[in-house]
Amino acid sequence: MSARKQFQSSLTIDAELSELLLKAKQNPVSEDELREQRVSFAFGNAPQSRLITKDSVRRSSQNIRLK
Repeated sequence: MSARKQFQSSLTIDAELSELLLKAKQNPVSEDELREQRVSFAFGNAPQSRLITKDSVRRSSQNIRLK
């Protein structure tokens, strides 16, 4: 199989970015942070409506439980 061009790059990684990624990898995510990420994801994927706000998504998420 021939090599793919997307992998034939002489890309250099910024040292500061690499250090920040390493620190982020070592930092555990709290339940509150995960909950807010889920709310943000649901809000961002909701249809455009003046009735849907982050607070309404947050309230709705408190009533939904996965088994």
